Amino acid sequence: MSSYLLIESRDPYESADTVHISELAASLRRAGNDVSVLLINNGVLPARRDSEGAHLNALLQSNVNVLADDFSLRERAIDLAALKQGIEAVAIDYVIDKLIGGAKVIWH
Repeated sequence: MSSYLLIESRDPYESADTVHISELAASLRRAGNDVSVLLINNGVLPARRDSEGAHLNALLQSNVNVLADDFSLRERAIDLAALKQGIEAVAIDYVIDKLIGGAKVIWH
């Protein structure tokens, strides 16, 4: 089993290809891998509970660990209480820890 960290920095409302990261993450998870998706920059916008985003909802249901960069959330005035259930806010140090642990990282 491999460990993957997929970093999504794009706003899904402006960039239609963000769905591919969700599909890749779900596929890697179905194959038995440890998979996390970190939302950063404008990628955190669909993390709000009231946001549309079927691909993010599907990702949350597929046992992929979905995280949001706490700095990106603060910069966009998204309160932690406003996050969709299942999304955890983390510091960017999380990326370093995953790299040190041998995770394969894909940045989009």
